[in-house]
Amino acid sequence: MRLDHVSYAAGPDGLDATARWLAGELGVEFVDGGLHPRFGTRNRVLPLIGGHYVEVVSVLDHPAADQVPFGQAVKTRSDMGGGWLGWVVAVDDLGLIEQRLERLAVQGNRKRPDGFELLWKQIGVKGLINDPQLPFFVHWESDPDHHPSAGGRDVQLTGLEIAGDPHRVAEWLGEPESHPLEDVDVVWNNRNGQPGLQSVSFRTPSGLVTI
Repeated sequence: MRLDHVSYAAGPDGLDATARWLAGELGVEFVDGGLHPRFGTRNRVLPLIGGHYVEVVSVLDHPAADQVPFGQAVKTRSDMGGGWLGWVVAVDDLGLIEQRLERLAVQGNRKRPDGFELLWKQIGVKGLINDPQLPFFVHWESDPDHHPSAGGRDVQLTGLEIAGDPHRVAEWLGEPESHPLEDVDVVWNNRNGQPGLQSVSFRTPSGLVTI
């Protein structure tokens, strides 16, 4: 399996300020990603080298933010002060994941400022809510040329540090504990009592940056 993206929930200063802070750390500006009308959220996006991207996400003043799992997850993390929300894995066949998790994927969409609508299906956000070390899964339906990583340059995501149980995550992914992702290094940190994505490492023009 391969990493699709990582999500960072906006802090108390809001979406724009959080994106500016991350941009300052990485030396590359985020772009306006647009709205997730089904989830009651919006984001700023940083395309990266290698088919990955970073999103900074915040909730809207919209009922979906309280009713839909992704909106609930973002709101909860932002209310805690913001920070890494989770990691997302791209899969070619969601049917296998649906069978293993015994539930159906849900439709996702995001309307960009230029009017183009990105489409995908996702599954596993409830798992993330209940156990923050777990990723959720996404299958893109839009043309690959419109993937949010398109145009990525200068910055590459190289690794994830996750607090949790490698065996539990491996079972969730259906991948070996030693190498759960084919394109990004994963380091397990069991010293932190709170499970979840702890930090993300990037190779930038100024050197290695870990956030």
